[in-house]
Amino acid sequence: MKFCPTCDVRLKKDSNTSVFTCPKCNYTEGGPKIEKQSVSQETESDFLVLEENEGKDVLPTMEINCENKDCDHNEAVWWMLQTRSADEPTTQFFRCTKCQHTWRNYA
Repeated sequence: MKFCPTCDVRLKKDSNTSVFTCPKCNYTEGGPKIEKQSVSQETESDFLVLEENEGKDVLPTMEINCENKDCDHNEAVWWMLQTRSADEPTTQFFRCTKCQHTWRNYA
């Protein structure tokens, strides 16, 4: 069993050509040498926080009292994220559709 020296993923072997290939970064080993072209990629964070006006039309809404004491609205959009370790429950976020106040529920 061989592993990719770049990303440590197990290399897959092509039974016809006996070439080992990384499924993640396309590193090859054992075949004819082909010069690779390097492609620069910008990496983005896996954690995406919603902007103030994002999600108004696509996130589900529910009736819940806004936690902002200056707002008496009772409708909010909600979404869930795994903010802690995998064996902990997800964190539920709420955003008031009137004042845009955001709060969370750790239940």
